[in-house]
Amino acid sequence: MKLLVTGGAGFIGSNFVRHYLNAHKKCSIVNLDKLTYAGNLDNLKDVQSDPRYRFIKGDIADASLVESIVREGIDAIVNFAAETHVDRAIGHAGDFIMTDVYGAFVLLESARTHKVKKFIQISTDEVYGSIEKGSFRETDPLMPRNPYSASKAGADRLAYSYWATYTLPVVITRASNNFGPYQYPEKVIPLFVTNAVRDIPLPLYGDGMNIRDWLYVGDHCAAISFLIEAGVDGEVYNIGGGNEMPNVELTHFILDHLKKPRTLITQVKDRQGHDRRYSLNCDKLKKLGWRSRGDFHQALRETIDWYARNEWWWDKLKSGEYWEYYRKQYVERERE
Repeated sequence: MKLLVTGGAGFIGSNFVRHYLNAHKKCSIVNLDKLTYAGNLDNLKDVQSDPRYRFIKGDIADASLVESIVREGIDAIVNFAAETHVDRAIGHAGDFIMTDVYGAFVLLESARTHKVKKFIQISTDEVYGSIEKGSFRETDPLMPRNPYSASKAGADRLAYSYWATYTLPVVITRASNNFGPYQYPEKVIPLFVTNAVRDIPLPLYGDGMNIRDWLYVGDHCAAISFLIEAGVDGEVYNIGGGNEMPNVELTHFILDHLKKPRTLITQVKDRQGHDRRYSLNCDKLKKLGWRSRGDFHQALRETIDWYARNEWWWDKLKSGEYWEYYRKQYVERERE
């Protein structure tokens, strides 16, 4: 199996590349990544010399580049490449449309032309919007409430249309919030852990009662690997961890584990259009034969410890543009 993994230098993509190489000794992977601020080749230092792995720097929206890669003989495409941070989407929606929607179109067109055997479109639970009670099923309407989730919903349905129209073997996954090593420290868990390590205030949105379901990235990667083989063409699969937790409780867990005072929490003005609760029903994936195997609290402790031990990885990321963005996003909001 020869895979094209897009966005493979990002958080979930890099964890998937490592997982797939370890699980499939006869595979080969081409990693296409633009290396935006969240793409980091340090994420894959341990596999960069593996002869089964090749990195190409480039944009999925570059049709000629994508064409040159896929025509070499790609069996499957796994599309992680996306702009992903809701806060950034609110201020720069155009970047999200170009990468998340147009980039997906370029990949799908090339996959159709060269008869790729499987196309996995990585979507998100955020395409459903917020849910007060119960859990979203794959057949529920999509109601995205911010430019990021709208761009992902667009790519999600575009991918489906290539199965319905051209019978391209597409599988779409919608996962809940991921956590684990190598996540860019703008996201809540690495942001709060790295701040706490240095006794910097933890900026908690609103009342902190927004609820997310947390999925360990290793379990997510295992589910995607499983669906490359077992996923039914044209189908959507929710991938959830079954670990719902309010943001304030998550914050307390991080601080308590690091033995840091809860007085480090600083409440900031809530995000625009902040969804209150995400929850996924994953019965469809379970019936196919896959289940998450991890212990959530243990995985969360191990993740916190990973960031605490690997300051070399995140220290250089939290500088320059990062702090300019951080100041606008959090420090100035404290004054509002």
